[in-house]
Amino acid sequence: MRPIAAVLALAVSPIAVFAQANLSADAPHRDWKAAWITHPTAPLREPLVLHFRRTVDLPSIPASYVVRVSADNRFILYANGHRIGDGPARGDLAHWRYERFDLAPYLQKGHNLITATVWNFGVYAPVAQMSDRTAFLLESEAAGPSGISTPNSWLVEEEPGHRPLDRSTVTIKTYFASGPGEEIDAANYDWDWNSATPGPHWVPAASPMRDSIFVGTQLAHSADATGDNPWGLVPDELPKMEYSQTEVGQVRKTGVATQMDQNLTPLAVSAMENAMASFPITQPTIPPAGHVHMILDRETLTTAYPELIVSGGKGSHIVLTYSEALYDKNERKGDRDAIDYTDPNGTKHPRTALGLTDSFLPDGGSHRTFMPLWWRTWRYLDLDITTGSEPLTLESLKAWFTAYPFEERAKFQSADPDLAKIWETSWRTARLDAHETYMDTPYYEQLQYIGDTRIQALISYTVAGDDGLARQAISAFNDSRIPDGITRSRYPSNLPQNIPTFSLFWIGMLHDFWMYRPDPQFVRDQLPGTRNVLAWFAKYETSDGLLGQLPWWSFIDWVPSGDIPTYDAHGQSCVTTLQYLGALIDAADLEQHLGDSVQASRYLSRLEHVRAGLTSKCWVASRGLLADNPGQRVFSQQANILGVLYDVIPRDRQQDVLRRMLAIEPGTVPEGVLSASYYFRFYLARALDHAGLADDYLQSLDPWRKLLPLHFSTWPEIPGDTRSDSHAWSAHPIYDMLTLVAGIEPSSSGFSTVRIAPHLGKLNRLVATYPHPLGDLHVEYHREGTGLAATITLPGSLTGSFVYNSKTQPLKPGINKVEAK
Repeated sequence: MRPIAAVLALAVSPIAVFAQANLSADAPHRDWKAAWITHPTAPLREPLVLHFRRTVDLPSIPASYVVRVSADNRFILYANGHRIGDGPARGDLAHWRYERFDLAPYLQKGHNLITATVWNFGVYAPVAQMSDRTAFLLESEAAGPSGISTPNSWLVEEEPGHRPLDRSTVTIKTYFASGPGEEIDAANYDWDWNSATPGPHWVPAASPMRDSIFVGTQLAHSADATGDNPWGLVPDELPKMEYSQTEVGQVRKTGVATQMDQNLTPLAVSAMENAMASFPITQPTIPPAGHVHMILDRETLTTAYPELIVSGGKGSHIVLTYSEALYDKNERKGDRDAIDYTDPNGTKHPRTALGLTDSFLPDGGSHRTFMPLWWRTWRYLDLDITTGSEPLTLESLKAWFTAYPFEERAKFQSADPDLAKIWETSWRTARLDAHETYMDTPYYEQLQYIGDTRIQALISYTVAGDDGLARQAISAFNDSRIPDGITRSRYPSNLPQNIPTFSLFWIGMLHDFWMYRPDPQFVRDQLPGTRNVLAWFAKYETSDGLLGQLPWWSFIDWVPSGDIPTYDAHGQSCVTTLQYLGALIDAADLEQHLGDSVQASRYLSRLEHVRAGLTSKCWVASRGLLADNPGQRVFSQQANILGVLYDVIPRDRQQDVLRRMLAIEPGTVPEGVLSASYYFRFYLARALDHAGLADDYLQSLDPWRKLLPLHFSTWPEIPGDTRSDSHAWSAHPIYDMLTLVAGIEPSSSGFSTVRIAPHLGKLNRLVATYPHPLGDLHVEYHREGTGLAATITLPGSLTGSFVYNSKTQPLKPGINKVEAK
C-alpha cells in the first residue's frame, strides 16, 4: 500500500467526485451510535499526528455505504488506499462539523481496509483552528458485522515522523496566523501504516475523555458523540472542496553551491544545472555532499498541496519555501515577474523566495513522498537541497489545487483589454481566498474577517450565483457574538479579536443577502443578533447622536499614516458614527420587512438623530468636506465616501465632493485628505452610484490598471509596499463591473425584480452574463453617438426595469429589445 503522502496525491476519480458531490445535505444527526476515540497514552493537547485503521469484510459490494466523520483538529479518510476526503470544515466547539461520504465506490467484496490520518498541531495550529483535544469519530449507517462505527475494533498509532515546525522557520518576519510548516523525517515515518498488515505500534483506540467523570465506565458512554464531550456536532452544509491537479511551475533559476562546484568538472556542473532546469520533466540526481537549489515559477498564485517524490539520498535535507513573490535584500517586492533586481550602483542581484517553509529528510528509501497535511500558497516554490553520503534522485513534483468549488458563471466582455485582465485577476483572488471559510489572505492569516467577507460574499452571489459560503459566514459571525452583544471581528478564531465597527458591516452583509438571495427566513433567523449589536452601540451614542470612543479596535481602513478612525478631545469620531448610521439604515429596512415594525420605527428615529448630529458637528462648509472627527482638523476619503452614501453631505454637494475624492490616489494625502485603500474603494463605487456618478466608475479603476504592468496575478492588500499579494477585499472590481458597468442589480428583496442601469463610461460595446437565482441573465449593449441599443434576456418569470439617462422602461421575461437615448 502507498504511504499517506502518496495516497494523498491520488487523483480523485470521476466516480469519486460524483459520489462525494451528490451526497444530499445531511439533516442534523442526533441518534449517534459512534463514540469519539483517540490514542490511549499520547498527549492530546500537544502537537500530534495519529493514524487509525479498521477492517471490515463485506459479502458483496454495497450500493451505498455512508459514513459520518469528524476529528479534532482534522482528518483525511481513506478506503482501500483511496483518498476519500478530508475535514471537518472549521467551526467552533459548539458548532463542530462532521462530513458525510459514500464509501461504496471504493469498497470490494471481501476484505476492506478503512484508515484515517488525524492531526492536531496544538500551539502551532492556525489561529482559525479551534480545538479541544485530539480525537476521531466515524459512524457508518451500516449496522451489525458490516458496520465500522468507532470505537469497536479500531486501532491507532502515533506517527513520530511527521511534525509541525515552529514559527522560526518562517523566513519573513511579519504577522503570520496561518498554520505551521511541516517536517517529514523519513527515517522515523511509518511508510507502511496504510498497508494490509499493521506494524508493531498499533494499539486499541481509547476514549479521549480522560478527565471525564465517566472514566472507568464503558467507552461508548464516556465519549458518546452526543454525550459528555466538548464537540457540539452539526453537519457540514458546504460542498466538498475542489481537489484537482494543477501546474506546479517551471524552473526559473538554479544554483550549485561553491563547495560542490569545486568537486565537479565544469561539464558536470553544467549538466547538473541543465537537468535541474528541466525538472520536473526530467529526474535529476544530486551527487553526495551536494548543495543545490532551484526556484520554480507558476506565473500565477495558487492554493495547493505540493507533492515531491524522491529516491535515495539518505542524510539529505530538502527545504521547500513557498513565496507569493521574490524579494530583494530589504525584503521588498517589485515586478512580480522579476527574479533579479538592480541596486542603486547598477549591480544586478538575484531575488530570493521568503516565507513559509517545509522540511523533508529522506532516509535512502525508494519513492519517498513529501506532502503536507494542509495546503500551501505560492507562486514561487524554492527547493533548497543538501545531500549527505548518498545521491538523491528527484523523481517528480506535482501540485493539487484546492479551494471552494465556485463556478465562474458570470461573463463580462468589452473592447478594453485591461478590464479583461482586471476581471481575471479579481476572480483568481476571490477563488484563492475562499475555502471552508472565506479568508482575508490565503498566505498570512487564512482568517474570516467581516470587512473582507462582506465583499467576498457579494462576489460569490454575482459571479458564481452561490451563497453556500456566505451562509456559513453570516451564521459564524452571529455565533461569535460575545455576551455584550457585538460579534467578533473574525471567526472562527482561537485568538479572540473585537473590531466593533465590523459588527456594523455584519448587519450590512445580512442586508446584502436579503436583497440578492431568495431566502428571507435565513435572514429573519439572524435578526435577534442585529438587535443585540445595535443595542451595544446605543450605549455609546452621545446626546448629539455621535458615537463616543469605543473599546477595542475600531478599524475603518488602512491609510498612509497607519489606520483610522481619529477622535476629538471628547473621544468622538465622525467615521465610526457614519458606519453606525449605515447599519441603522439597513437594520430599519430589515425590521420593516421581516421583523418588528416598532423596532424599525425606533431605528428610523435614531438614524435621523445620528444624521443630524453628523451634519452639525462634522460637515465643514468652508472646505466643502466632512471631517473625520468633530475637531474638524482631519479629513479622509473614507468619511466623505460614507457621508455621500448615507446622505450626511448635502445632496447638492455630493457630486463635487466625490469628484475631489476621485482625484486622490491610494497611498497619498493631497490637500491633507487621507486616501482610501483598495478595500474602502468598494464603498467609493457605491457612493458614485448613489450620487449619480456611476459613469465615472471606470475612471476609478486606475489604481488597479497601474498594478497590471507589475504582473500581479492576484490583488494586494494595500497600495505600495504590501505584505499580502492576495487580499480578497481588493477584488471588488469584478462585482462593480457587473453591478455598476453592466448595471445589473436587484430592485427588490430576494432579487425578485431587477433594475438594469448600465454605466459604460467610454465603452461602446459590452456583453455580460449574470447568474440570477432563476437562471442566467444576459445583456448586450451597443452605443452609437448618444444612443444605446440593448438586448436584455431575463430568465424565468423575472421582470424589472431598464434605466438610462434618467429614463425608465419596463422589462418582461425573455428577450427585450431596448433603444435608449
